[in-house]
Formats: sequence, structure tokens, C-alpha cells
Amino acid sequence: MSYSVGQVAGYAGVTVRTLHHYDDIGLLVPSERSHAGHRRYNDADLDRLQQILFYRELGFPLEEVAALLDDPDADPRAHLRRQHELLTVRIEKLQKMAAAVEHAMEARKMGINLTPEEKFEVFGDFDPDQYEDEVQERWGSTDAYRESQRRTASYTKEDWKRVTEEFDAIHRRMADLMASGTPADSEAAMDTAEEHRRFISRSYYDCSHEMHSCLGEMYVADARFTATYEKIRPGLAAYLRNAILANTARHTS
Repeated sequence: MSYSVGQVAGYAGVTVRTLHHYDDIGLLVPSERSHAGHRRYNDADLDRLQQILFYRELGFPLEEVAALLDDPDADPRAHLRRQHELLTVRIEKLQKMAAAVEHAMEARKMGINLTPEEKFEVFGDFDPDQYEDEVQERWGSTDAYRESQRRTASYTKEDWKRVTEEFDAIHRRMADLMASGTPADSEAAMDTAEEHRRFISRSYYDCSHEMHSCLGEMYVADARFTATYEKIRPGLAAYLRNAILANTARHTS
């Protein structure tokens, strides 16, 4: 039995354009063509697509996915064991997500009085007041929230600019690593994730490795934060999350 590109897109929850792209780069070439030249996918093609989407969800760049699936000497079980470890950590951290305080850092009212113009100058198109009620309800009683409020209460406009620029620079370095095909569990990516954690501890509140993993999970669990990282580079939210989890495992194993 074979399936049209539209059917496969519907099954997998991807766009037809994505499948065309996978075909063009040789990542997923349909096994058949109709008499009219239209793509037709068989069950083996669907199995390969499932593996592609699995790796993509975990932040692997397309080039690395192709290498993993096409390398005749690769041990599929070793790759699966590594993915299983990453997923296990991810599941455990999702269960503890109530302890996350990401919104307290990025989506709370600043502890200084800025004009609306200054707020948008510092944060771009992000409104720090937008989620204040949600932040207060979820994390207002936590030590991390109170510590963040205490530290930032004295921040000036220039302080906020400096903090934002430093954080953006870390995100750009992580995006460059992803673009170069560097695995999320590489030394370079884990070192950048550790820098990310230390920045939070230095600028906002004491961020343990366990809490940092919770923050990483929120990057992909909350569409608002995912969108922020996707604007920097598509796939960055998952890649950053995976680097954070790998770094946590490195420091807590």
C-alpha cells in the first residue's frame, strides 16, 4: 500500500512543503512515483519519517539525522539508548515543572519604574507586564521569585540593557553551535548550557542544575517561550533544552 504526499503530511503532522524538502535533500525520498510523477510513500518510508521526526524533536540537525539513518556501520541500538536517556530525563523534569520559575525571570513585572517606551526599548516586542498575574499565582511564593525581585529591584535601564544583551549573546552562541551541526550533548553545547545557568544565577536567582532542567523543559512546553527561541533559529528551543539536560546529567551523574 502506498500513500500520497498529502496523506503522509496529514498522518505525521508536517507540511507538504517539509516532505518536498526532505525529498530534495535526500533525507526521505519516496519509494514510488505515480504515472503522473507524484510522490508515493510506502510503509518503510513512513517508518523512516517517524525516525526523522523523533530525532528532530530532540534537536538533531537534518544533516546529523541523515548520517544516523544512512550510516551502515552505525548501531541503531546505541542511538536509541542515547535518545531513551534523554527522554527519560525529560519526562522526569516535566513532572517537576511546577518548581520552574522561568516566567519569574522573563515574564514578570520589572522591579523598577520604566515608561512604556523604555520597556519596549529594553525588551523589544516583549511586554513584561503581560503575564504578571500568572507569574504571581504560580511562583509568587517561591524563594527564587522573591530573590529575583530583590536583586532586580535596583536594576536601572542600563542594567536591563546589559543583562538582556548578555543573555542574547549566549543564545546566539547556542544557535551557532546548532547551525554548525554540533550535537546538543557535545562538550561545546554543554559548556554553553552551563554558561546559561550561571548567567541566571548571577543575574536573577540561584539556579541549580535541577531547576535549570525545568527551565529547559519550559522552553519547549510553553509555546510562548518556544516562539521566542524559534525566532532566533528554528529548532533552537529543543536544542537548548537538550543541551541543558545533557549538562545537568554531566554534573549530577
